[in-house]
Amino acid sequence: MTDASQDPEAVRWHYHPDGPVGLNPLFNWPPRPAAVLKWYSRAWLQITSLTLCMVLAVTAYVFFFPALETMQSFAPGWMFRIWLLNMVPQILVAGGLHWWLYMRKGQGMYKKFDRRDLTRNNGSFTFRNQVWDNIWWTLGSAMTVATVYQWVIYWAMANGYVPTVTWASAPVWCVVWMLFIPMWSGLHFYWVHRLEHHPKLYKHVHAVHHRNVNIGPWSGISNHWYENLLYFTTYFVHLIVPSHPLHLLFHTYFQQISPVLSHSGFEKLRAGDTDAARAGDFFHQLHHRYFECNYGTSEIPFDKWFGTYHDGSADATTRTRAFKKQMYT
Repeated sequence: MTDASQDPEAVRWHYHPDGPVGLNPLFNWPPRPAAVLKWYSRAWLQITSLTLCMVLAVTAYVFFFPALETMQSFAPGWMFRIWLLNMVPQILVAGGLHWWLYMRKGQGMYKKFDRRDLTRNNGSFTFRNQVWDNIWWTLGSAMTVATVYQWVIYWAMANGYVPTVTWASAPVWCVVWMLFIPMWSGLHFYWVHRLEHHPKLYKHVHAVHHRNVNIGPWSGISNHWYENLLYFTTYFVHLIVPSHPLHLLFHTYFQQISPVLSHSGFEKLRAGDTDAARAGDFFHQLHHRYFECNYGTSEIPFDKWFGTYHDGSADATTRTRAFKKQMYT
């Protein structure tokens, strides 16, 4: 935890991670192969949002996913099952994390970034309650848009209208594309997110998400309808890039479940006396507090390249506030 005497930014938080916020070293020059190996080992060989989403995708595909040939025409049976494959994990993961962290308070304030609790009796939120607001926009708006997009893509796959692959015919490509999906997601998210921060679009659309200055598990994809129409266009890459339905399933959970953890408000999930899993993302937590910084993800350092990177320091906060003032004057 950062000492407030070393950086006054630490005073503004209950828990402030040590040092500058980390970025993927894959893009560093000169190359740092050991650092890159450590970065991806932490992402794929520990309990993280990536590994959780992969387990969910494989489980859903093996046990619950409809046969692709049944999707050649739009029919209630398979369409309802796809909707359930979106809704049930979202409710279980977001609802479970919210119960553990904010209702039962199972780990107290341990590694919680913000001192404050989630907001109640505030007219800024639908139903005057942050959690109910977030649940509505997640299950009502986000799940609807995501499901409709998936219906169209699976239908196109089933009819051979888009390039598809099988694991038997192209195992190497299937693995490579699976590993690349999080990077594609980060690339897409950065540019869509920058667009949403245009003052006019922000005021009418993205402000729904940014009501959540202090975030919780249900905040992850609590978005306006128009924002969800943009956000979930990331799935349309599967209309172009040869994919297997499992790729879209993994992409689905990464896009929908991963934000639940990154918006949890806690850096780690604790089991007994052990840090059991990585959860909250301080990189994005800074974005929710200071708005005009860290538009992307730590996977691709667009923010560093374009001058909007907040590394968690007081100096970065000063720069971000000046940039925000310039944007709105």
